[in-house]
Amino acid sequence: MNNMDPNSALQMLQGMLQPWYVAIKDPDKAQKAILHRLLIDYAKTGYGKDHGAAQIDNLNDFRRAFPVTAYENYKPIIDRVMAGDTGLLLWEEPIGWAITRGTTQGESKFIPMTPTDLNLRISAGRAMLNYVATSKRFELFAGVNLNLNFPAVVGKIKVGEREVEYGYSSGIYTKHVSTFTPILSVPSQDEIDALGGGKSIKDWEKRFELAYEKCREKNVTLVGGVAPTAVRFGRYLHQSHKVYPKDLWKTQIMTLGSVPGINTRYQASLNALYGPAAIREIYGATEGMFGQQRDEKRAWTPNYDLFFFEVDTRSGLKMLHEMKPGEMGGLVVSTPILPRYRIGDLIRAYDPPYFRCIGREKWSTPLRYGWDEFMSLNLGRL
Repeated sequence: MNNMDPNSALQMLQGMLQPWYVAIKDPDKAQKAILHRLLIDYAKTGYGKDHGAAQIDNLNDFRRAFPVTAYENYKPIIDRVMAGDTGLLLWEEPIGWAITRGTTQGESKFIPMTPTDLNLRISAGRAMLNYVATSKRFELFAGVNLNLNFPAVVGKIKVGEREVEYGYSSGIYTKHVSTFTPILSVPSQDEIDALGGGKSIKDWEKRFELAYEKCREKNVTLVGGVAPTAVRFGRYLHQSHKVYPKDLWKTQIMTLGSVPGINTRYQASLNALYGPAAIREIYGATEGMFGQQRDEKRAWTPNYDLFFFEVDTRSGLKMLHEMKPGEMGGLVVSTPILPRYRIGDLIRAYDPPYFRCIGREKWSTPLRYGWDEFMSLNLGRL
């Protein structure tokens, strides 16, 4: 793409983004198409057959047949898949097992990643591609992406007679698809994985030092990954090398996820460390990439063309796109692997098509969100 003329580059970007744009304009149509596609694949699995996926052709039947299910209820099925009974939940062989950074009832969650699932995760690049398409700053592709992702390989776990290798979804994603993206990630995921899967401060200092050594002479135009890690890396550079990222690079955009409040609580720290880079939020989890920020409005827009979204609100279960501004509810997402999965996140709706994840589904989350909005002087503004 570096050698392509601007008009051709713009046409290519717009073609890649068009399915997202179309789905945003008519989410109801897009969600019906996604449900149909998912049901075809669910019908190939033992779980889908047990719930009559092949006989379902509308939303009401889908809701009657498939219950909303949290991880702790899926866990016995996932344990059997890890032990080798792949077809129970998957219609493809897994290419990796992702572990969550958070926990469910004190335990990390294990989520299989398949080729189809991995292809959907490429949507994480939409925030960056849309930024380039709208700003026409094609010189971004002449630089590199500072890779601060977590390791793709953390360890192995024995399940029955099998040993299963697992890592973090961001690392697995980067390892498999970085060669197909229009900008090179540095350091490579293999180089990060070679340092091991430890989580201690010293382990992260090794990764940060690797990133510094590999990128200090590069043109870093993009920073992607987890927002708190990006902040920690910037502080590490100052403590260890007496420089800030903004002293080394003129970063154009940061595409970051993993925590609420990236555009409010984290914005001041990120811009102080990295300079006046555009910040674009990615909303994703170990289970998938569900949305990304598309413009200056500080909220994300769902990938209606890739996943099926419902939400459990005080007024009952409804589609995500049916939420009213100011309404909150617990997200229920159907992915290529997990039908009607209650992910545990609390979603707040703004003017369509904008949403925020404000935290986990806990009674205290709206209070914490309100306090953070007050302290950051955001007060509900997009």
